[in-house]
Amino acid sequence: MQITYRVIFLALILSITSCKQVDPNKQIDEGKVENDFYSSKEIGWTMNIPSNWEVTSREQNEENQKKGLDVIEDMVDGEIDISGLKNLIGFQKNVFNMFQSTSEPFELEYEGEWEENNAGLKILIYETYLQQGIKTDSTATKIVKIDDLDFHTYTFTIYSPKDEVILNQIMYSRLINGFDFGVNINYNNESDKDEMLEVWLNSKFIKKKLIKKSHK
Repeated sequence: MQITYRVIFLALILSITSCKQVDPNKQIDEGKVENDFYSSKEIGWTMNIPSNWEVTSREQNEENQKKGLDVIEDMVDGEIDISGLKNLIGFQKNVFNMFQSTSEPFELEYEGEWEENNAGLKILIYETYLQQGIKTDSTATKIVKIDDLDFHTYTFTIYSPKDEVILNQIMYSRLINGFDFGVNINYNNESDKDEMLEVWLNSKFIKKKLIKKSHK
């Protein structure tokens, strides 16, 4: 199974972030931010950035990545190659309410490999939470359409030692243009959840860019 980097989204709940004004185009690895809109040429994706949210800094992304990578490498007993990872747009209000997106090359070697990998990642995330002593539940994986494209999605609910809900994570993913494209939405209140979902679910995709590589 190819281990793609979306699994390291779980590190976001272990971090403490601070919001500060940053130049958004210096914080992303691919794409462009202009007039409160983000666009990715590789993915063929355009999305509005909600007002009053701060673009997540590259420094914070790198800190999250390091924490998550350390945890996952302990679980899989080896190193994970993240050289192909690209941080796309991310924005946040605080540590509990944030949006993050990434892409990573994924070359199919056989039919159904991406779906198999995606299911395996869900199990690995769940087991990693448990290994860290974090109580969590996960929903069944379902398919939702965004701009007429199918995305796999599921949710993790994170609990405190007193069984109180402290965080929810909604994960979306699909194989697009040879990339494993993932979106993670963290929230602890319905208002911020709705703001993030509104812009994400109204994303637009350039259909002519949807090229699926044939399996070998």
